[in-house]
Amino acid sequence: ARKQAPPLDGAMAAAAGMAVAQNLASVRSKVAAIAKEMSSNPRLVAVSKIMPVEKVMEAYDAGQRHFGENYVQELCEKAPQMPDDIKWHFIGNLQSNKAKDLVKTVPNLFVVESVASVKGATALNKACVSVGREDLLNVMIQVNTSQEESKSGCEASEAKTIALHISADCQRLKLIGLMTIGKLGDPNPEPYFAQLAQARTEVEQALDLPRSSLELSMGMSGDFELAIRKGSTNVRVGSTIFGARPPKPPSPRAAAAA
Repeated sequence: ARKQAPPLDGAMAAAAGMAVAQNLASVRSKVAAIAKEMSSNPRLVAVSKIMPVEKVMEAYDAGQRHFGENYVQELCEKAPQMPDDIKWHFIGNLQSNKAKDLVKTVPNLFVVESVASVKGATALNKACVSVGREDLLNVMIQVNTSQEESKSGCEASEAKTIALHISADCQRLKLIGLMTIGKLGDPNPEPYFAQLAQARTEVEQALDLPRSSLELSMGMSGDFELAIRKGSTNVRVGSTIFGARPPKPPSPRAAAAA
């Protein structure tokens, strides 16, 4: 059995846990209301990057099971400390040489949402074969709809090529959808959502899949309600649930050089 992190002390732990639980309940309520309005059933992913295990466990204790992480090292450290029934979403930039570590260390990895190249898909497929993962690994193709150089993701026009490669050459992967982040702070994210939906249509046609059979992972703390109305099936909410994130700790290499 995996270890659970020790709780915080006394009143501080109770207050912190209550805040996370209340925030989570508020987000769930909003998601459920729009889902009812849209006759949909979107998945809520609690993005727990840079949050300590204790705080993530507060959301777990409130019934949350889908969690998102951005950094391979952090997820590989957290996952063994937390319950096995968590469904981890990897949503950050995945370097090909880290794929094996991720797949090996996190057996309850539910999906990698950030596949952005043929090379990345190939690396994940090889990792699944190498470590003997029994279940197919769900993946999504990340599309850089805002076309920002600082963002990971493929061009919308490249999504079809990556999807065809996954379908033909990556037998240990299962393509379940497309993901985008959009431009942070843009008051009008609708064009990004529309572009992802169009890319999905093109991928479904290329793979001869039924319309809307692939998921759309779009929408974060600032725009998840609008995203659901625009067809999102998977929203990624972090700070609205956990509060402001602490600074990212330096990597061991950077700390050693300091």
